[in-house]
Amino acid sequence: MGSCSKVGNSSYDYSFKILLIGDSGVGKSSILLSFISNSVHDLSPTIGVDFKIKLLTVGGKRLKLTIWDTAGQERFGTLISSYYRGAHGIILVYDVTRRETFTNLSNVWAKEVELYSTNRDCIKILVGNKVDRECERAVTREEGIALAQEHKCLFLECSAKTRENVQQCFKDLIYKILDVPSLLEQGSAVVKNQNLKQKQVHQASHGGNCCS
Repeated sequence: MGSCSKVGNSSYDYSFKILLIGDSGVGKSSILLSFISNSVHDLSPTIGVDFKIKLLTVGGKRLKLTIWDTAGQERFGTLISSYYRGAHGIILVYDVTRRETFTNLSNVWAKEVELYSTNRDCIKILVGNKVDRECERAVTREEGIALAQEHKCLFLECSAKTRENVQQCFKDLIYKILDVPSLLEQGSAVVKNQNLKQKQVHQASHGGNCCS
């Protein structure tokens, strides 16, 4: 995946919203930082919601990814529905060394996705982080695969610390999104520009009518 330097509307073909969700401390921010900057530092916990933008080129298409990261322990009330609204991809993260973070994906996070996600075709990937700590593993790879199948998710294990499979996680998600016509249409810069122009024309014509 290459990179693209410009940011305006004309500089990308598609814009996609991607969410990182899961318990606090599973490494969501580290995964995001590893993907964005190819480096991982010791991060202080995310407070509320943070997002990063990544521009890249896949299969000749210029993509703008807006990747949202949330503090796992925060239940941010009225913000929650807008956080999920319009998401094209969701990365559900657990820590392979902490079993409760895995069970919470079913008990808490998958239910939240079902409740608030507005895109029925939204692509989900289940990601087990911290495989660099293999000797502390509390969740088997087979269990991860089974849960992913149950919730119709892609599946991958990774390590934000060593960067193993972090790029692959986003790559798998993006390729799958690019396979879904409804998500392509929603993310299309051309469609967004057309909708904006139609809205402006509509407002202008209604403005003329009310004043004549």
